[in-house]
Amino acid sequence: MEATLTFLGTGTSMGVPTLGCDCAVCTSPDPRNRRTRPSILLQYNNHTVLVDTGPDFHAQALREGIRHVDAVLYTHGHADHVMGFDDLRPLSFRLKDNLPIYADDETARNIERIFEYTFREKDRYPTSAQVELHRIDLTPGSGFDLFHACFRRVPVTHGRQEITGYRFGGAAYLTDMSDIPPESMPLLQDLDVLILDALRHDPHPSHSHVEKSVALVEQLKPRRAYFTHMGHDLDHEATDALLPPHIRLAYDGLKINFEIA
Repeated sequence: MEATLTFLGTGTSMGVPTLGCDCAVCTSPDPRNRRTRPSILLQYNNHTVLVDTGPDFHAQALREGIRHVDAVLYTHGHADHVMGFDDLRPLSFRLKDNLPIYADDETARNIERIFEYTFREKDRYPTSAQVELHRIDLTPGSGFDLFHACFRRVPVTHGRQEITGYRFGGAAYLTDMSDIPPESMPLLQDLDVLILDALRHDPHPSHSHVEKSVALVEQLKPRRAYFTHMGHDLDHEATDALLPPHIRLAYDGLKINFEIA
């Protein structure tokens, strides 16, 4: 079954252009250097699935013409990945049942805390998002089915914490990772598409950098790889020119096709 993956956002937590910055990338006329906060959209089998809803989700949804969403998966509870949650409200109203949300336990607790008015049992605000929060199994490789496709949890290291990456069919999405633990490596074999963090050229304590991400791609050997969660250190054209042909920088609005089941 073929799926289309759209990069809604490919930027770091501060976005690009970064506020107050006049560097060459932040002032670049190349639209590929304009990076909103990271998220992807999956479309397959007449269904739409989101991974993360950052603070730019409203603008991203308008840009891509998103009129309905059937499920949302979260990688972790940082602001650049969850703060668009409230913009799911009008989309959830269109569904017959509650919009299913999937997250590991720590991320679920963060969402419940930040958006307490959505989940309270007493005096719940009537126009809160109509959602149902599902806590996913933390076991590496554990999976759940969505619309005839299996989504498997791939734990990754994000600085001092473990967060959730996802594998779905021939693709995997590993945003905000500084490393891939040994138990996750077998879950990333025989990939068509690998999407992973590459914040900048210099090492960072909680994100992978370009040289390290290239080495991970060469180790895992997917047929294609795309870098995301990029800061204003990386000019799109210049960085792409340094990469092997099967590795590209993603950019906001980029669409790729792959087999999801």
